[in-house]
Amino acid sequence: MSKRFVALGDSFTEGVGDDDPARPNGVRGWADRVAEQLAVREPELRYANLAIRGRLLGPVLAEQLEPALAMDPDLVTIYAGGNDLMRPKVDIDSLVAAYDAAVARLAGTGATIVLFTGVDGVEDPVFRTMRGRTAIYNEHIRLIAARHGARLVDMWAMRQLRDRRLWSADRLHLNPRGHTEVAVAVLDALGVGHELSPAELGPRPATPPRQRRAEDLRWAREHALPWIGRRLRGESSGDAISAKRPELAPVQR
Repeated sequence: MSKRFVALGDSFTEGVGDDDPARPNGVRGWADRVAEQLAVREPELRYANLAIRGRLLGPVLAEQLEPALAMDPDLVTIYAGGNDLMRPKVDIDSLVAAYDAAVARLAGTGATIVLFTGVDGVEDPVFRTMRGRTAIYNEHIRLIAARHGARLVDMWAMRQLRDRRLWSADRLHLNPRGHTEVAVAVLDALGVGHELSPAELGPRPATPPRQRRAEDLRWAREHALPWIGRRLRGESSGDAISAKRPELAPVQR
């Protein structure tokens, strides 16, 4: 059983979309949920979460890899590159080459590594345009996982993540139910028993075209345009944010 769990990445791993004002950075997320379940079976578990929202893959590796290695973890989760894929231009081959080298270093410690593919955005009119590059990125991630003996959480194959009811209003981040789905998938990939249950959403209600257009316009005004504005100004949502759990520490349920 793992005793030192370190999570690396961006907003996905930090827990954005799963608001909890009582927690550092005001978010919970799937990684916290995984740590809580691991701590039930291993009371000595220590958990660090180095992820920071808005980070591209390069800064994730530059800022988080060495601190993670210094903690001598026996379980590491890492997801990065999603923010890169959203940029107008991205060199996926260079991106995954750096990723591969980082995973090789982590795997060389003997730690269990968990990697993730990107979600299939086929049912969203905006994120559908990224589907091709995400699929290419995912194939690289599958190869990296196989090469280094990492566990893989294949979010592309998690069809339930296509349901907008698992996503927050910004459509970029999972909501509490979505983060729970990912936590279940991570624990299952690790072969760890847990107390979490997938969401029971039932059939998706039909949305009239007029309502759908109104929702899309509101999303563009409230979320997409501010995001584009930050990109044009060279700003990131994580500029004033630090890691919520920068050191290994016990887990409070």
